[in-house]
Amino acid sequence: MTALAGLTVDRVDTYAVALPTIRSFGVSGGAVAVAGTPSIRVLVKVSADGITGWGEATPIPAWTYETAESIVTTVDRYLAPAILGRPAWDLDGVTTAFDRAVNRGFTIGAPLAKAAVDIALHDLLGRALGVSVGVLWGQRRRDTVDLGWIVAGQDAAEVADAVAEGRAAGYRAFKVKVGLHTEAEDAAVVRAVRDAAPDAALWVDANQAYTSDAALRMARHLADLDVTAFEQPLPANDVAGLRRLRAASPVPVALDESLRHPSDLATFVKLDAVDVAIAKVQRSGGLTLSRRLCALAEDAGVRLMGSGLTDSDLGLAASLHLFAAYGIDTPVDLNGRQFLTSSYATGETVRIHDGVATVPTGPGLGVDVDESVVRELAVDVLARR
Repeated sequence: MTALAGLTVDRVDTYAVALPTIRSFGVSGGAVAVAGTPSIRVLVKVSADGITGWGEATPIPAWTYETAESIVTTVDRYLAPAILGRPAWDLDGVTTAFDRAVNRGFTIGAPLAKAAVDIALHDLLGRALGVSVGVLWGQRRRDTVDLGWIVAGQDAAEVADAVAEGRAAGYRAFKVKVGLHTEAEDAAVVRAVRDAAPDAALWVDANQAYTSDAALRMARHLADLDVTAFEQPLPANDVAGLRRLRAASPVPVALDESLRHPSDLATFVKLDAVDVAIAKVQRSGGLTLSRRLCALAEDAGVRLMGSGLTDSDLGLAASLHLFAAYGIDTPVDLNGRQFLTSSYATGETVRIHDGVATVPTGPGLGVDVDESVVRELAVDVLARR
């Protein structure tokens, strides 16, 4: 066990790694994973006085503006210099230093890059004390988290097979990506999922794909299918449209891309424009700011749900610690295991059985990283092609 007070950040390393892709996955903005093509994830190692911690960023240009190239250069050239020599325990101070290095625009700047470093610092602190992130926080309300199986890209005729695959893996909840087809086809896909899983928890995510009129029409279809939430139907910055939709929709409206920073949630709460807040570690710049967002949602009486970014096991573990800390008891979209393989992780790492993830209890995130494998998987994303 090491005293935290003396831990000083002395090195930050980034590795863009190519992980095996299990199956293809797309959202309304484009492809997230393509079978046969490696999935690039950026792993960050933070070192302090001989102790290391690991974090992850998931570049998905189809979902947001950060790329593998921008994450690597942002960490290496801006975030790392901002924290070298700082106390590793000073997470609040690190957040301030990050904002000085890469400032906010309309909302948080470079959240995926910041998240990778913040997650690594949490992992480092837990390992320094020999405790899990939940024990580090003094906050873990659940030991398991229910997961949802993702249905994305299939047409209505193909949905039954996708649902059957999820059911065979033990999943009892399904999240459907819409906005990939016409409005009528989207509705048919959701209906086909409900027909194939009549007793399952079911929610729908548009990833900003609809106009206000189309979203309201879709919400009326969803209400007949016992859908629990309609996630991000409108563009993230359409605050007025989301407020109107929330007032008229027969299905609770959940916000994801709209909530980059806790102050974004504060705006929607003030305007009475949100039913459900989605907690998402990377979108909100890491665990430090995500905890602030979750606490605000609780205090404001806004229901919390959880989601991820097709993370590998480091990001998966970080999300599980956050969701367990706030007792999220509805199924969450942590779909990394469905679409890619975390080749760098050793041992049991995160255990998932019958669609239920057990929150890790090992030191830090509870994921052991084989650095030799990380180096083998590393690719130079900045090389000219």
